[in-house]
Amino acid sequence: MIKAGKLALLSTLAVISLIACDRNHIRPEAFQPEAEELSRTGRKASAESCRIREALRNAYFGDLHVHTGLSSDAWNYDVRIGPREAYAYAFGRPIRLPPNDEKGRGKRIAQIDRPLDFAAVTDHAEFLGERILCEDRDSPAFESETCARIRAAKTPLDSPLTFKIAWPWPSHDEDVCGENGLRCERASLSAWNEIIDAAEEWNDESDACERTTFIAFEYSSLRLGSNLHRNVIFRNHVTLSRPISYMEVQREWELWRLLEAACIHSGRGCDALSIPHNSNISNGRMFSIDYPSTATLEEEIQRARLRARMEPVAEIMQHKGDSECRIQMAGILGEADEFCAFEKFENFRHLDADGRAEEPSICWDFMADSIPKLGPGACINHRNYLRYVLTEGLAEEKRLGINPFKLGLMASTDTHNGMAGGVTERDWPGHLGVADAELASRLIEESGGMGNLSSNPGGLVGVWAPENSREAIFLAIRKREVFGTSGPRIQPRFFGGWGYPEELCASPERVAEADRGGIPMGGDLPPPPASGVPVFAAFALADPGIATAPGADLDRIQIIKGWVDDEGGLHQRVFDVVGGDHDASVDPNTCEQHGHGARQLCSVWRDPEFDPNRRAVYYARVLEVPSCRYSALDCASLPPEERPSGCAHNIMQQVQQERAWTSPIWYTPDEQKRPGEERRS
Repeated sequence: MIKAGKLALLSTLAVISLIACDRNHIRPEAFQPEAEELSRTGRKASAESCRIREALRNAYFGDLHVHTGLSSDAWNYDVRIGPREAYAYAFGRPIRLPPNDEKGRGKRIAQIDRPLDFAAVTDHAEFLGERILCEDRDSPAFESETCARIRAAKTPLDSPLTFKIAWPWPSHDEDVCGENGLRCERASLSAWNEIIDAAEEWNDESDACERTTFIAFEYSSLRLGSNLHRNVIFRNHVTLSRPISYMEVQREWELWRLLEAACIHSGRGCDALSIPHNSNISNGRMFSIDYPSTATLEEEIQRARLRARMEPVAEIMQHKGDSECRIQMAGILGEADEFCAFEKFENFRHLDADGRAEEPSICWDFMADSIPKLGPGACINHRNYLRYVLTEGLAEEKRLGINPFKLGLMASTDTHNGMAGGVTERDWPGHLGVADAELASRLIEESGGMGNLSSNPGGLVGVWAPENSREAIFLAIRKREVFGTSGPRIQPRFFGGWGYPEELCASPERVAEADRGGIPMGGDLPPPPASGVPVFAAFALADPGIATAPGADLDRIQIIKGWVDDEGGLHQRVFDVVGGDHDASVDPNTCEQHGHGARQLCSVWRDPEFDPNRRAVYYARVLEVPSCRYSALDCASLPPEERPSGCAHNIMQQVQQERAWTSPIWYTPDEQKRPGEERRS
């Protein structure tokens, strides 16, 4: 977020348009390692195959969005946990959280309830060098004025670095980075090597395959006040010589081009993908349909193809809220979806005089790429939410012959405490170091503060893969056979075909039959038989939990359908396909649960409104029975007279229904496919 004075300066820039321009001409060679770097010690070939391997694929859970003290904002919150400690936490070992003692050691102990299967540390690529130089008393930059201001900052809002990632033409401070920024570039290499070495050390390369790690970084664009962040995940140990930051390229397509040139097309065995997150606070820009800097339809097609290749999935949930949908959204046709009220972080930007959330204003599409917005979440557009982006992708596919928004759905935490996968509601210690270390801080229900009640523990990414290895998990993500959860380890499966029998759910081999008779989540329905109607098989297993904290029961499975009418209108329809008939409830004051749901659910569902001449997108949403949000649990732990005003839960829901989202399945009429249209079946 950006301070008001700086926002005013941004607004004045509208008069000079701030239109897209390729100011930087970065050579791909600048990011390719030298020969000696490629032979660094500790690099080993992964096991050819894991001991545990399942042709029908197992569910593996991970976190692909994790920050440590190497990120400048986490460092401002006194987080001194490094990548090695983050992986230690992910795989079951305790770590120490701020506040710190006189020796710099955290006073709080945190330990995950169940180890993850895979994880990636994604520290911000921006300001790695400044972060290293301004902490090192022996560096020539330590005594600089800029370093003094960076060290004095208590939050990113106070740091002189924050505005740089919102400015369209950023530059490094010479008193820190030296001429042409070379000092910071060299310093950032030590941080990047630390990230790489930690991932290599924790990756289990034996045939036990107990732990999988990915080398990664976050590209953190806040261009013109809108969140446009992406996490970049590498397939194996072959990476770039340094991460690509907003300081080098200011547009997402330049990030994709550089990744392709310097990594994927380098001939070194390098591969990577980009995962956008928090479209809910992107002011409609994360998935804008404006193709800046293109001049012809063919150039738009090539841009759409580039996006589709580089961004196969998107993050639907993390600690800054849910990016699926809103209860009602201007321009979206169809009945209101009450379950879209879940974790609306962006509502904290829009409070009335009584501190209650107002409906945010609508972002203008006109000149969407060039007019500054007043910070992340300043306004909303249907392109803030992935349900509507998936639907609008159908219209772009019809226009261009390629769907730029063919996105799988996943989730992660975005923790800034190095707590990879730390998502339990019952004992969540916050995610921003000292900013929300105290219970009182986490229960503030007002805008402006860091780490207040608007945050949540975040989610997990699940993949269906034959084994727990880098290769298998990366390919599952690339194929979009992924799902996201809001934290619980729910296991949803979603298949589509044309002939699943009604009795499929009763079969002990139902997964094998569903897999054999159709396609899994993330794919395209094959051509239909004459007069065929698509049939979907949706299964879900409840989170088993642990002995001291069993997982909650399931409430229902829903299938969400999106389509575009002949006039370009975007439609949604939510179908309850199984469940919803239980007696489960929760007392919001004591958080005591009553009644029961289901431990597993299964449905075979035929689309009753299928139009064979119209493109459509389908995904499944699995809901748990009602439970208390972490903030309600914290409030219930306090005597009534000691509960702060935030315990009224005027903005965020006191009672929630945790959930899982599957990746979609797409339907395209054969006669609407264009030559060369990319499809997976």
